[in-house]
Amino acid sequence: MDNRSEVREFLMSRRARLAPESAGVITGGNRRVPGLRRSEVASLAGVSVEYYAKLERGAIAGASAAVLDALSRALQLDDTERAHLLDLARAADGIPSSGRMRRRATRSSMPRPSLEWALSAITEAVAFVRDQRQDLIATNALGAAFYSPVIGTNGRTPNLARFQFLDPAARDFYPDWDRFAEMCVAIMRAEGGRDPHDKGLQDLVGELSTHSETFRTLWAAHNVRTHGTGTKRFNHPIVGELTLAYEEFAITAEPGQVLLIYTAEPGSPSADRLRLLASWSTEHAVSASRASS
Repeated sequence: MDNRSEVREFLMSRRARLAPESAGVITGGNRRVPGLRRSEVASLAGVSVEYYAKLERGAIAGASAAVLDALSRALQLDDTERAHLLDLARAADGIPSSGRMRRRATRSSMPRPSLEWALSAITEAVAFVRDQRQDLIATNALGAAFYSPVIGTNGRTPNLARFQFLDPAARDFYPDWDRFAEMCVAIMRAEGGRDPHDKGLQDLVGELSTHSETFRTLWAAHNVRTHGTGTKRFNHPIVGELTLAYEEFAITAEPGQVLLIYTAEPGSPSADRLRLLASWSTEHAVSASRASS
């Protein structure tokens, strides 16, 4: 990804979305551009118009932390957007972001045995590991049953973004497909800012942009977010509707990889259905073992 264009388009998109009134800017009529003008952002950030114009052209290398903080306040960036701007600035300075060194294309994504053991120890919740490219690296048994529509049988590493945008089954699996699509792209945008040299992520963006108009539109919006915590709805082909809470945990031994755990509220219909899915998974595994022996 080209850092200068990423910076330029991100700053322009944040400026365009900010209404003058919400920034305390008094305006008259006949505004020809949406949002704030460059001069207004510069004034709010306490920098010259010339310097802000230079930043918005993508020349962010060397910008101080004080300037980036002032710019974040002027554009009313949230915490994730501010972190994204700092990641873009570090990348422009040639500094690895978030402690993450540039990856080699040949690096294996195979999970460590100890990570697989840890996942297997989680028996009453969906647990899985994904990387920065949205590849599903590893799951526990319940996770494999839960994500069976994503995993498929083609032998290719399952990818959550590819499933989201290229597989028609995703619209059944995700009742809130539009919201999931926005989240998926915004997370990928944030990952791209942290590691603009990740060729695997670049290739995935190119593939999805070629085959999905929705992805192209969302990618062009330059929205960013982190996963963190929340609640999602699913429509599973085996047990039906599930409402699950999720928590995300960074895997410090593998920068870029995260562990996500989905649980259901105790006593809820979703908890009953999750137990049913776990039972189905166990019976399916036993049947498969008998068939192979």
